[in-house]
Amino acid sequence: MAYIQIRNPFNQSLIDEIALEDEASVLKKLEQADQLFKDQSKQLPKFERIQILERLAEKIEATAERFAQEAAAEGGKPIVDSRVEITRAIDGIKIAIRELCQLKGEEVVMGITPSSSERLAFTVREPRGIVLAISAFNHPFNLIIHQVIPAIAVGCPVLVKPATTTPLSCRSIVNLLYEVGLPEAWCQMIFCSNEVTGRLVSDARIAFLTFIGSEKVGWMLRSKLAVGASCALEHGGLAPVIIDKNADIAASLPLLVKGGYYHAGQVCVSVQRIYIEKSVAPDFIEQFTESVKCLKTGNQLRDNCDVGPLILPREVDRVHSWVEEAVTSGARLALGGEKISESCYQPTVLVNPSDESSVSCKEIFGPVVCLYTVEDLDEAIARANAIDVSFQSAIFTQDIDKAFKAAKSLNALAVMINDHTAFRVDWMPFGGTKRSGLGVGGIGHTMKDMTLEKLLVFRSKSL
Repeated sequence: MAYIQIRNPFNQSLIDEIALEDEASVLKKLEQADQLFKDQSKQLPKFERIQILERLAEKIEATAERFAQEAAAEGGKPIVDSRVEITRAIDGIKIAIRELCQLKGEEVVMGITPSSSERLAFTVREPRGIVLAISAFNHPFNLIIHQVIPAIAVGCPVLVKPATTTPLSCRSIVNLLYEVGLPEAWCQMIFCSNEVTGRLVSDARIAFLTFIGSEKVGWMLRSKLAVGASCALEHGGLAPVIIDKNADIAASLPLLVKGGYYHAGQVCVSVQRIYIEKSVAPDFIEQFTESVKCLKTGNQLRDNCDVGPLILPREVDRVHSWVEEAVTSGARLALGGEKISESCYQPTVLVNPSDESSVSCKEIFGPVVCLYTVEDLDEAIARANAIDVSFQSAIFTQDIDKAFKAAKSLNALAVMINDHTAFRVDWMPFGGTKRSGLGVGGIGHTMKDMTLEKLLVFRSKSL
């Protein structure tokens, strides 16, 4: 039996080993989920699902520090941010409970034509079927909550595959669900090769795929789905930010530094490209660079750490090669540009890299932010939109007309006004179009996606 070693990204110390499941084991779990869903007598009533989720939130809250330490150790996120992640996860469960209490169909008006007379019609929401959740490494606890808890809330059995680098948080959540009374077949963790995952995705018993990860993998998996299966894909973007000449630069700096270097930039909506109007560019670039200098990089388990390691050493090498390419092609290296260790990269600021360089047209997923000088808002919008991704973007301005112009013109499904691109609360719609993904995330939106609306029509002469 093959085992995957789970290592601390900072020092590569061994945390645990988990056996890799073969195809027979994974298909057995799928069969158990299928039999469960087909047996109406085993459906959990809504009030039981609510009670299970309430107990789960209480359990996590009671031992939050343990889960924060585990998630930080396996994923590399600074412990101060990992604690926030656990708090968000607890809130996410509570959001699911609230959304479940409001999830309903609607009345369909009848009697307005002769053919519709003597009829009463309305819709009800029913679980879609088995959910396959494939998750990413960068939020190992909260992403599992986002993908698994909506399925459980609406009554869908779920198979969840965590990233191979960060499966421990997923295992903890699944085990906690069992402890608080969820029958095991309702939620099963699978830990298998990409090849086995691909075969599972194409199985006709999978009704809904929720995927968080790279666009290359996401679109490939979508192409493998069986006829009739639905999916939601969350990939990434290049998070453009515009600094207008009337922006409050002092207020923008802490937000943009946090948004750019949070989790070493390994977030799908990390601040990556900042377009600054020419008249304020020198001051902004100087102040931004000085702010980044204050960040402490190193061991993510220390309370004073701002920027932790990248998930794998090869990612450090990749980021460094992209920075070197940008500098070679004309970018000014304002700060950083060096490997601190095998696992950590110095927070880096690049000024005016070419639009063709990798740092300008690909998702960096590292602690690198690019600053560009532009003549005016029109140029900023045009350059921000030049990339075929569409996720979250931002503008900092005190001019309401410019704010509305940017909101209308930026190719993004979310535009933040005077806030950074990585802002999110878990009940808001969240997602991208084009290469950035498919469908809309957020607890309530996901719960709707995992249900079907069934129409009921009653005919009676008394109507």
